[in-house]
Amino acid sequence: MAAALGIPVGDILDLSQSLNPVAPDPRPVIARHLDSVRRYPDPRGATDALAAAMRVDPDRLLLTNGGAEAIALVASLLDGSVREPEFSLHPRGRGPLWRSNPNNPLGLLAPEDETATVWDEAFYPLATGRWTRGDARSVVVGSLTKLLACPGLRVGYVLAEPAIIAACRARQPRWSVNALACAVLPELLEAIDLIRVSSDVATLRSRLGDTLVRHGLTPRPSDANWLLVDRPGLREALIGQGVVVRDCANFGLDGVSRIAVPDEQGIARLDHALARLESEPTWQSHRDGVTG
Repeated sequence: MAAALGIPVGDILDLSQSLNPVAPDPRPVIARHLDSVRRYPDPRGATDALAAAMRVDPDRLLLTNGGAEAIALVASLLDGSVREPEFSLHPRGRGPLWRSNPNNPLGLLAPEDETATVWDEAFYPLATGRWTRGDARSVVVGSLTKLLACPGLRVGYVLAEPAIIAACRARQPRWSVNALACAVLPELLEAIDLIRVSSDVATLRSRLGDTLVRHGLTPRPSDANWLLVDRPGLREALIGQGVVVRDCANFGLDGVSRIAVPDEQGIARLDHALARLESEPTWQSHRDGVTG
């Protein structure tokens, strides 16, 4: 997008990737551990740190190269099926049920009495202030890089009974999680207060919703760190303002955009971009349902 617009990547407001808008900047921590790239990775310390944060036994955890690898490892072991709409990386076979919680893309938490064989809890901490729903017999896959707002670092996990963890580890390529991720994860986790984070996300989500409503857009209800908006052409219109939102057509939701919850500065910039759109006759005609 930046190349097409002829602007630096840093000038793009990327609301297509739903990350923690109040996460501490990870770059100072990463800078302190750059020497780790000269060593082969050892995930034991990072695994122990995550187990302590989640209050689970380390033998029930497997660190992975992002949530994508966690999903691939469990899917290769169990296969699976989904109820659409659902995250595109989940298996679409005839096996046990996979569910994202909150649902991606709908953004709603599953009721407590509903079950799944595999829960994808990549966004669960941001929505609830808790690490996991805690279903005893379910497998959990997760993505720490959503919570830590550093998807380029590639850190995910599988949480399951030790036998399943051992089976997934046997299928995992050696040195899958890079040394830098292993080195920085304990320190990054120390800075995370889940209850405060989820509360701040909820506050920002409310402010984002108010901003959208003020510009004639009606967001759907959401428990997640994003809002869905039914407005064909919104993504294309915002691109010209240097703002990128997620087109949900590949979820089967035509004309729907997913807008990640940004920080206060991001909300202000989106507000300004939408105000500029409202001054354009073509957008106003589209809003009023006028064609021709």
